[in-house]
Amino acid sequence: MQFNEIIGHDETKQTLIRAVQNNHVAHALLFDGPPGSATLALALAFAAYVNCEDRQPTDACGRCASCIKMRKLVHPDVYPVFPVASTPKLKGNTSEAFMPLWRDFVGQHPYRTLPEWLDFFGADNKQGNISAEEARNIVRKLSLKAYEGAYKVMIIWLPELMNVTSANALLKVLEEPPPQTLFLLATNAADKLLITILSRTQRVAVRAFTDDEVAMHLRQHLNLDEKRARQVAYLADGNLSEALQMVGDEPDRDRGLDRHAWFADWMRLCYRQDLIALVKQADQFDALTKEKQKGLMDYSLSLCRDLFLWKHQATPLLRLPEEERTFIDNFAKVLEVPHLERVIDGLNEASYHIERNARAKMVMLDLSLYVSRLIRGGK
Repeated sequence: MQFNEIIGHDETKQTLIRAVQNNHVAHALLFDGPPGSATLALALAFAAYVNCEDRQPTDACGRCASCIKMRKLVHPDVYPVFPVASTPKLKGNTSEAFMPLWRDFVGQHPYRTLPEWLDFFGADNKQGNISAEEARNIVRKLSLKAYEGAYKVMIIWLPELMNVTSANALLKVLEEPPPQTLFLLATNAADKLLITILSRTQRVAVRAFTDDEVAMHLRQHLNLDEKRARQVAYLADGNLSEALQMVGDEPDRDRGLDRHAWFADWMRLCYRQDLIALVKQADQFDALTKEKQKGLMDYSLSLCRDLFLWKHQATPLLRLPEEERTFIDNFAKVLEVPHLERVIDGLNEASYHIERNARAKMVMLDLSLYVSRLIRGGK
């Protein structure tokens, strides 16, 4: 990955390049941006640039041995760390066991999200995390001297998924880093990191892609026509991963699960107070993987945000397909703003319990009964 392969973000690229040229590189950089942004892509491009044997004024050369190895993600001085979960086929709690799969995954495009990664290697009903064993591996690897590059580079994708033990172990290394060592953290939720880790890193703000940038990427890499590219870019709202999934004929679908259809059906059952159907739906929800369950909660929260916008006459801010916009127009008539706020509180609480492995059927049924009472009476 080189800087010139990333659409836009010229100011961020120039800042990173200037830091290397002026020998003012911070030992730990936190690339902080929303899901589907260029956080990981910029981290990979920066790692390639600092170890390039023939740096150019605006990018790595792309031809030297170091750049070739970085393109294949096999550089001996670059250590990727990412969330994993053991599966029947892949045993282990560290990134090393999953490295061949991760190279294939990121090689397709570096704008991926956690649900995509867990689905890619078949995590089933498990949640990805960065374990304490992984943290010990980080300390061990960084105790070695650089094999051939100017820097040893530790790239940590989604560090917010470290548990307390691994986060504290990383903190110790950040406080006293080995010489010629760089930490590149690519996060989508910096607010979930320890404050002490945030204070020891230099934040690199990574904005979402603009509609023009997403459309340009789709035209250049997927040969979409101008009209279709702009339609997808508008709906993706800066999330390049989402845009690529839409083009791949997976709009809002997690392998056959249509999130909008699920949400609309759920709201109709709550409105009718059809308890038998709600129990059946809770059973179906319970059978989904954890990431799909959390994805449905996130989508529901997103639709509630859109309902808020509709209620406050901010319809120009809605970025929705026609089917979802029609649903918002109709459903907003039966739910008042105070009740909508309580629905959002219920969704947040349900997400909290699901992340902590509460029984999904019980969480979903309790939430359904709560939402049903709000829709019908607001009591």
